[in-house]
Amino acid sequence: MIEAFDETAEKLLPSGLWTRVSSVPSRLSAILTARGEQDASRRMALVAFIIRIASAALAFVSQIVLARAMGEFEYGIFVFVWVLVIILGNLSCVGFHTAIIRFLPQYKLSGDMALLRGLTSTARRFALVSAGGLALAGMVALHFARQSMEPYYVLPVFIGLLIMPLIALGDILDGTSRANHWPVMALSPTFLIRPILILVFMVGAVLSGAPHSAVTATEAALAATLITTLGQLLAVTLRLRRHVPAGPREIAFSTWMGVAFPIFLIEGVGYLLTNSDVIVVGLFLPPEQVAIYFAAAKTMALVHFVYFSVKAAAGPRFAAIIAEGDRGKLAAFAAQATRWAFWPSLAVGLLVLAAGDFLLSLFGAAFMAGHVVMAVLLAGILAKALVGPGEVLLMMAGRQLLCAWLYGVALAANLGLNLLLIPHLGIEGAAIATASAMGVEALLLHLAVRRTLGIVLFAFGRAAPTSLTVKAFP
Repeated sequence: MIEAFDETAEKLLPSGLWTRVSSVPSRLSAILTARGEQDASRRMALVAFIIRIASAALAFVSQIVLARAMGEFEYGIFVFVWVLVIILGNLSCVGFHTAIIRFLPQYKLSGDMALLRGLTSTARRFALVSAGGLALAGMVALHFARQSMEPYYVLPVFIGLLIMPLIALGDILDGTSRANHWPVMALSPTFLIRPILILVFMVGAVLSGAPHSAVTATEAALAATLITTLGQLLAVTLRLRRHVPAGPREIAFSTWMGVAFPIFLIEGVGYLLTNSDVIVVGLFLPPEQVAIYFAAAKTMALVHFVYFSVKAAAGPRFAAIIAEGDRGKLAAFAAQATRWAFWPSLAVGLLVLAAGDFLLSLFGAAFMAGHVVMAVLLAGILAKALVGPGEVLLMMAGRQLLCAWLYGVALAANLGLNLLLIPHLGIEGAAIATASAMGVEALLLHLAVRRTLGIVLFAFGRAAPTSLTVKAFP
């Protein structure tokens, strides 16, 4: 009946008019879909921004309480082990937690529910097996190396290895939630619930008579991570069942790994870029210096939530626009995301730096020595914010290998400068090395996006979509 109506209308109406009229519903649907995606991205950015504000405040308060409770020495041991565990746990995912953000929206759009079910289940199993194997290897290495390492690190490191598989699974669940535009479910377990539980368990243990030590803190972290990850697993699984009907699973492991492994190289380098300074400081300097450096870096992390919020919202949006093939829209959104990243970062950074002495004094009088570190790190953060989420854009556009090479160069610069400067300049040398590496990273990302996609990522620049037709989408 509908086909007959279309044929009749096409005969009665003037030539070409029916074509324009009949295309109105599809155009309207496309407009509404695009607006819906934009609204979802804005909501995700706003929710992520709010969560990151709360998380930054919570993390700052909890680190002050932990530093006050343990003292500089024990606190330095704990933060060294905790940063190491977070890095290794994330790397254990081998990029699957971000590959989900790349593939899941595509499968939803195309209706490939079998592939979607296979992707989510395979990613979880892979992360657990990979992280469990790495943790087991770490325990074997710890057994043979314990005689040559400082004794106060042995037990905290062992407990940290038990946490690693939980960290990996949590990252997979985070990626699954972000791909579905569930920002609260994605971010609140890691950035709100887990820090609160660590603080509650640590304070409870100390009040019950437990030692004010790094061992007690890592035990509290283990309990908090276990509860948080299992709760998130249950919540994400139940919500997925409401949106994805039960059915067969199709596994395209080689396709997923082909994207996930370059992401692993990129994000692994990225994690090392942002955290290797703490590790190298811990290798060269005593725990007290680790504590001061980490306190300064954690205080400046109040600025990072701006970039993280933009990055969390931009990934799915970049993937959706690239799937549409609209290069002008991609350039415009990339420029907008860059401005979202830079200007709030500048404002928040200057405020935090102005209050630096007071904020550091909350950790203890000795921690005020980290104010210079804060100033240097802010320069690096702003350099990175100038180009916005460039690495996210490259990954969503299929340029993972290029991004990995760029990050490799930046990491080499970071490690080389850290090894060169820390023995001579201490924690200030670590800050200079880290900020310089951020500047190198920003410059390389800017050049890479401009050369490969024809898009200028610069907070003071403007999108030029008319010039983008000369380059084909990857």
